[in-house]
Amino acid sequence: MLEDFIDSLRNFTRNKTRTILSLLGVIIGVASVIVITSIGQSSTKEIQATFGSSGLDLVQVNSGFMRRKRDAVGLQFDETFRQELFDSVRNIKKVWFKNSLSATISYGETSVTSNCTAIETDYLQMYGLALDYGEYFTVTDDVIGNQKCILGSSVASALFPGENAVGRGVLLVTSKVPFSFTVVGVLKEQTSGLEDAASGIYIPRGFYSKKVKPNPEASVVMVQATDSSYCTQLVTDITNWANEKTGTEGSVNVMSMQTLIEQMSTITKTLSLMLSGIAAISLLVGGIGIMNIMIVTVTERKQEIGIRKALGASPAAIRRQFLVESASITLLGGSIGILLGIGLSFAVEYVRGQPFTIQAGACVVAFAFSVFVGIFFGLNPASRAAKLDPVEALAG
Repeated sequence: MLEDFIDSLRNFTRNKTRTILSLLGVIIGVASVIVITSIGQSSTKEIQATFGSSGLDLVQVNSGFMRRKRDAVGLQFDETFRQELFDSVRNIKKVWFKNSLSATISYGETSVTSNCTAIETDYLQMYGLALDYGEYFTVTDDVIGNQKCILGSSVASALFPGENAVGRGVLLVTSKVPFSFTVVGVLKEQTSGLEDAASGIYIPRGFYSKKVKPNPEASVVMVQATDSSYCTQLVTDITNWANEKTGTEGSVNVMSMQTLIEQMSTITKTLSLMLSGIAAISLLVGGIGIMNIMIVTVTERKQEIGIRKALGASPAAIRRQFLVESASITLLGGSIGILLGIGLSFAVEYVRGQPFTIQAGACVVAFAFSVFVGIFFGLNPASRAAKLDPVEALAG
């Protein structure tokens, strides 16, 4: 076997152009599979990094948009809803209410228009949003409705470039009504789930319910699970409970960040698998090319085959010789393809700013498949060589 392998390498050097053409299909196929799977894996990690690790135990509930039946019961996100939801659905740790409104916040001559969120105490801590400096809202701030605000990093930078924002008085205008607020904290520049913390403005929900809209319903309900492993089931349980309560399918729209990440990751993996399958077709095309070249090689080396048979070489030995030669082409091509695929993956992900990731399993599978292609498509030429009559081969 070793002698056959060494002999095949010598034959490659005799026909360099033919060898290179034979290798191209295998190299391109293996490299394509590795690049595609690497980009897919890196995209999955980028999705997870974008959403962050915080908030994986949260489920978000919004009003649904399906048309209600005639006898359907309306659903209001009020204190009664909060208590009934907590009592009726298992694995709920806490239920949070929040309201969103568009607002313009000003300091001096500088103004920033952004989304303002009225939140309950400990909402930011629960969501994993850390402060750069300052302090969070207290229970008293929420109960009394103190006019305090916490700013996202980009809002604070726009209003107070290079300065400490805590203790500064700002003017917040919503629905054309101005309110004065005191900045008590600035959030770190961070990513956490579905919350756009950098451009956010946060005020106590107690102020919102007293001064902006008395006794309001929540626009969004955040449900914290007792454990992140319950989130997927919690989405189903809340949906079923709300539909049963209202007599309407689609009465609420329930989603969890964990489920969203899983769905996006599944889509990415499916696309990578599909594209890898397409890339693997080039390996098959390369295998057909190898088979054709090996058939030509058998024809050209008839006399060599005839001499070996005349000297006592068995058909099995002749078959093994050409199978090893065919497999050696794909072995060499697969090795080069892996190196090229890793290099291209690094280059692409460096340009895109993604984390560099290589799936070892994809490299092994692509390499093994390339060798299999060489053996499979080398069977026919090897069998032809083994069946040659030594007299006819010497005459040819």
